Amino acid sequence: MADIIQFSKERKNAKESRKRRERLEKEASAAANRVRFGRTGTEKKAAKLEQARQARLHEGNRREPLDKPDADKSDAPDQD
Repeated sequence: MADIIQFSKERKNAKESRKRRERLEKEASAAANRVRFGRTGTEKKAAKLEQARQARLHEGNRREPLDKPDADKSDAPDQD
């Protein structure tokens, strides 16, 4: 007598194994991208904040503020 094959069970197992395989491939790809592109979001945010702090310090140490649009004209002596 022939064995009864449960196609729905085989189909379910095949689908689960395919999903498992795809999930593992995505996980491997994500790990490779983490290594490849490096920094985490927290590290990027910290670097951005540090860069902003350095820019403020640099601007704070200027001799003349950049707010004067005609600074070169006002400092020139009057010529008649």
